[in-house]
Amino acid sequence: MGSAGMAAAAVRYLRSAGARTAVEPVDPLPRPELRSVGEDERAPVEQAEFRRVLGNFATGVTVVTAPATTDDGPAGFACQSFSSLSLDPPLVAFMVGRTSTTWPRIARAGVFCVNVLAADQAELCRGFAVSGADKFAGVSYDASPATGSPRLTGAAAWIDCTIHAVHTGGDHLIVVGRVETLGAADATEVPPLLFHRGRFGEFTGI
Repeated sequence: MGSAGMAAAAVRYLRSAGARTAVEPVDPLPRPELRSVGEDERAPVEQAEFRRVLGNFATGVTVVTAPATTDDGPAGFACQSFSSLSLDPPLVAFMVGRTSTTWPRIARAGVFCVNVLAADQAELCRGFAVSGADKFAGVSYDASPATGSPRLTGAAAWIDCTIHAVHTGGDHLIVVGRVETLGAADATEVPPLLFHRGRFGEFTGI
């Protein structure tokens, strides 16, 4: 049984046992008190060491896109910090830096599409990782069915979402999206693009 099937089975069991599930009100935990490190303080972990150690965690690579809301055209940026979040309701999340110039355009649209890149799309990812350029120049895409966000041709999967919530997370924002529709290519034909220790790679199976 896949992870989605296991999660669904767990929800069914909890409901049968009379336990509260995500469809019922849940008392929120108190917000943690967060603050920035002062200029006269030493950060508990050096940024270079933080990046070096966390770089050992291999991730998939996505491009988050949104439809145009002004004359600037559609918006998009390369994103590694993407994750599934909830099965009931279907939620996903991605993290974006507070200084991002692309995020305000996605926020104005109120919707986005997560394009999970395939192994042969490393160059496409590099194009969406830069700022100040027309990231969609020469890029093939169509409109996603629910939100009209750019759905990149050749992606291994796509997840079409409306913005559900936005939370603060240090120097980043945590954006939660409610999934409206989604789809994937044949996994046997389109392996995903991976990122590990600062380099792109390809999943070769185990």
